[in-house]
Amino acid sequence: MKLKLYQIDAFTNKVFGGNPAAVCPLDSWLPDEIMQSIAIENNLSETAFFIPKEDGFHLRWFTPKTEVDLCGHATLASAYVLFNLLGYSADKIRFQTREGDLFVEKQAEELIMDFPTKTPVKCEMPELLVKALGVEPLDLYTNEDYVVLLSSEDEVKSVSPDFSTMREIDTRGIIITAPGDKVDFVSRFFAPRFGIDEDPVTGSAHCVLTPFWAERLGKSSLTAKQVSTRIGDLKCVLEGERVKIIGTAVPYMQAEIEIDSVTG
Repeated sequence: MKLKLYQIDAFTNKVFGGNPAAVCPLDSWLPDEIMQSIAIENNLSETAFFIPKEDGFHLRWFTPKTEVDLCGHATLASAYVLFNLLGYSADKIRFQTREGDLFVEKQAEELIMDFPTKTPVKCEMPELLVKALGVEPLDLYTNEDYVVLLSSEDEVKSVSPDFSTMREIDTRGIIITAPGDKVDFVSRFFAPRFGIDEDPVTGSAHCVLTPFWAERLGKSSLTAKQVSTRIGDLKCVLEGERVKIIGTAVPYMQAEIEIDSVTG
């Protein structure tokens, strides 16, 4: 069986920036173990698979270790493939996912993702987290991920995590964030328990960060930068219990993969 595979750099306007995601369009689902094997082979933070439905597409995401409930940058990449490479002609795509319905709208070069918000709540600071980060946070919040508030953009950039210690912390991921020097806020995202030591640009983290910073800054429209080595630029708009996450993407690779040897 031959399958198309696309690699897209999301949340950037240039190749080698943002966050790379693999996108594999399917006519019907492959066995889960095959999709997981493809994600392992790609060795990117996420590989997205989608199949057509009557009113949109069913979308799933796999890290090199497991299937996940929500991924922003691979959703952006999937929408880019549909709009720009597969001839999808409508202005908006509906994706059915384990997290509910997600929508992506194309406006000129920008892709506007419509996701649910995940407002974090303040919590106690685990000693392991301080040890793993090597810095003393100002505060800690949690939803699906820990949100670690630091004092400055420079402090966020300077953190050098101990990933072996971080793997002992029972959470999906760890977001560190602070006010930005030239944007409203900056962040980094770590998920070593899911096979991703540091994710370059994490759309799903901004479902948490947008309400978090909107409350602190007193505004609903925010600019954000994920300050990993690849750098990612996002615009975020809080609209009640939904968040619009806006970015661009560029293609890096189009390929064909052969899985007969795996399935047969």
